[in-house]
Amino acid sequence: MDSLYPVLIFIVVLILVEIGYFGLRSMWSPEKKGVRARLRALATQDEAETSVDILKKQKLSDIQWLHNLLDHFSPAKGISVLIEQAGVGHTPGFYILISLTLAVAGFLAGSLVQPAYFPLVPSSFILLPFALGFALLPYLYLRHKRSRRLRKFESQLPEALDLIARSLKAGHAFSSGLRLVSEEMDSPIGSEFEKTLQEINFGVAAQDALINLANRVPLDDLRFFVISVILQRETGGNLAEILENLSRLIRERFKLNGHVRVLSAQARMSAYILVAIPFVTAFIIHLMNPKFYEALFENPAGKYLILSGVGWMMVGVVVMKRLVTIRV
Repeated sequence: MDSLYPVLIFIVVLILVEIGYFGLRSMWSPEKKGVRARLRALATQDEAETSVDILKKQKLSDIQWLHNLLDHFSPAKGISVLIEQAGVGHTPGFYILISLTLAVAGFLAGSLVQPAYFPLVPSSFILLPFALGFALLPYLYLRHKRSRRLRKFESQLPEALDLIARSLKAGHAFSSGLRLVSEEMDSPIGSEFEKTLQEINFGVAAQDALINLANRVPLDDLRFFVISVILQRETGGNLAEILENLSRLIRERFKLNGHVRVLSAQARMSAYILVAIPFVTAFIIHLMNPKFYEALFENPAGKYLILSGVGWMMVGVVVMKRLVTIRV
């Protein structure tokens, strides 16, 4: 009988631990938290009088004093447009603070590199490019996100036009076609059409809402769509047929663009090989004779030769990229 006591204690402790675990899980679950938060909001809704502002305000920063400062800084509006086109969720003040922090980091990195590798070069010629290069990293990130989002939007546009055309053929209104695109298609085209639909529902004229859409998404194909809809509303015509023709035209342009990329693939590969040859050759020589580059790295003139060589290679990369990039 005494030998059963440890087993019974173990079972009781295990049951208590399980009960405590499930109890805490039920109390801390996100679903229960959301329900309790909604109940508290409903309970305090009648007690507290809140003023509702229906005007859409642009938030430039979560920090109030920085928001007030950026409100008088005109480039902040351009950064806000870039952030909206990139589809990221931070304010312009966030990226400006990140840029300033990276600029300080680049300045410190340049102050470490300059005396060690370029002692004969004035410090301003090293520190300023380092600081500027580091500060531009958030801007380059936003440009990259913007390009990816616009390419995805452009690839979704023909399907969205077909969806609106089928909706019009079924007898629905144009706004119903916009709602169908916003509900059935993924972001970014779904979210952008939803913004346009919300503007129309809030009383903005359909023509102005479409112009705002073209301003938010600067694509030529989308501008053709907006112009087609505006002209059809003013002059009349079969909008469904117009949208189908525009969708077919965009798809044919995609096919032509793919054909051009196939024809220019050899030139692009040649550019990649020309860029890689110096680095691969230098690496192979270093493996065969590790002391081959010692004079080049120890002599200050050798460092300048390396820096100028890398700079001219970057210029060559830009030139070759422009040569093999064919816009259709």
